[in-house]
This record gives sequence, C-alpha cells and structure tokens, in this order.
Amino acid sequence: MDPTVPPEEGNPQGSLFDQLMLPDHSGRECWSARDLHIPMGYEKWERFEVAIRRAVVAAENSGLDPLDHFRGASKAINGGRWGRQTVSDYRLTRYACYLIAMNGDPRKPGIAAAQTYFAVRTREAEAGQQPADVTSPEGILALAERYVVAARELVSTKRELAIAAPKAGKWDAFCDSEGLMDMAAAAKALSKVTGGLGRTKFMELLRHDDIRFLQRQNPRVPYECHTKAARAEVKFVETPNGRWVEQTFFTSKGLDWLVDRLQGAMRPVA
Repeated sequence: MDPTVPPEEGNPQGSLFDQLMLPDHSGRECWSARDLHIPMGYEKWERFEVAIRRAVVAAENSGLDPLDHFRGASKAINGGRWGRQTVSDYRLTRYACYLIAMNGDPRKPGIAAAQTYFAVRTREAEAGQQPADVTSPEGILALAERYVVAARELVSTKRELAIAAPKAGKWDAFCDSEGLMDMAAAAKALSKVTGGLGRTKFMELLRHDDIRFLQRQNPRVPYECHTKAARAEVKFVETPNGRWVEQTFFTSKGLDWLVDRLQGAMRPVA
C-alpha cells in the first residue's frame, strides 16, 4: 500500500504505518526499522541507517536518552545461504520514527508521508485524542483539522532542524554507505582544522597524550572509551597482500568530539 494514500473509508487504521505498528510487551507503540525503510523510500538499508544515526543525534541534542527510543534488535528475513538470515534492526518508538522522518530526505514521497503521519499521531498522543473516525463527515473534518495543526508544527520543526543541520550532517560527504569514515577520509574532512595533515600524520596526532584517541600499543585501534561512546567503530579489513587487520573508522559523533578536542572551528572542506 502506498503510504501517501489516506485511510480507506470504514478503515480508520488504513495507513501503511498503522499496519506496520507492533505493540511492545507493555502495549506501547513501536515499529521495526527494517519494516519502515522501504515505505520511507530507502531501497538500501545502509542509507536508511544514516537517517537513523541523524535521528539519534537529534534525540541527544534534545536532551533525551536515545536508548529510550532506539532499541537495538534483530530480525529474521528471507535470503542468505539457507533461505533465512538474521539481520540487525531497531525497535523504534513513535517519537523515534518522527525524528527519522524529520532527518530523512524530504524529496522522497515516503519521507513526506511519514513526516505527516507521525506528526499527526504525535499530536494526537500529546493531546490525549483518539484516532479520528473517518466513517463520518464530522470525523473527516476532525482529522483535517488535526492535519492542519500538525502541519504548522511540522513547518516550525523543519525550520529548527534547518538551523541545526550543519551540526547534524556536516560530515556526510566524507562518510561511506554505513555513515563511517576511514582515517584518510577523516584527515581530509579536518584538513582545515589540522593544517592539511595526511593520513599517517593524522593518525600520529590521534596518539598524542592530549588527544588519546588511538592506542600506542595497538596503533590501529582506539581506546575502548571511544567505541563505547559511539565515536569510533573497529572492523577487520583485508589488505592488498591478503592479510586481515583491524582498522578504525570515525563516526560523525567522533569527528565532532575530535574537533572540540582540538579546539578548532568546525569547518569541513567542501
């Protein structure tokens, strides 16, 4: 079903987003991120994860604990060697879905539909309202009035996000499909802050006592505090000679931390 299509007559829960909602053990509304990425217009899960990471940052900037709204999970899907495989997923609250929609690509019809849907549902929940009964003219009018109120709030929220956008997405041009940056990309992103250090010199800088990002005893790996704080991820990558070695990747949050540590202006190159 097209998420932009309004509920069918006699079916007030006709929206695709309503159909995808799964109550958790306490009866609270939640959604599977894996169920949402296609309806929101993202064919590739990796691209949708970038929007999720932006939404997590938005939650943190609002003073919220992301774990209250973005819960890590797993989901069994068709595919893989044996016909079924388990993949990573998130259990999302209504507010988490709203933040993802607000931090998604607004050119996608699915994102636009999600913005409207979750804005209206959030407004209903805050006001303690029941979903409008669209089987009557009065119910349709009530729903329309709620859409108008939600739309006004949506415009206001978009303006606020536009002001904050440089902080939330300024490193996107240097990120890979998973929202991560290798050391070469990170060095390039911070060239104006570091004075143009190349990859090797940049990694040496990360081992300085006043930075302490990369370990001295294991120079490819960050200190554990940085991975726990989601500033870095460590992966095994294959070298040209066929060896597998550990390699550190920055997250956007990690690069923000480093810029603050260096006490420089946040000026990524174009």
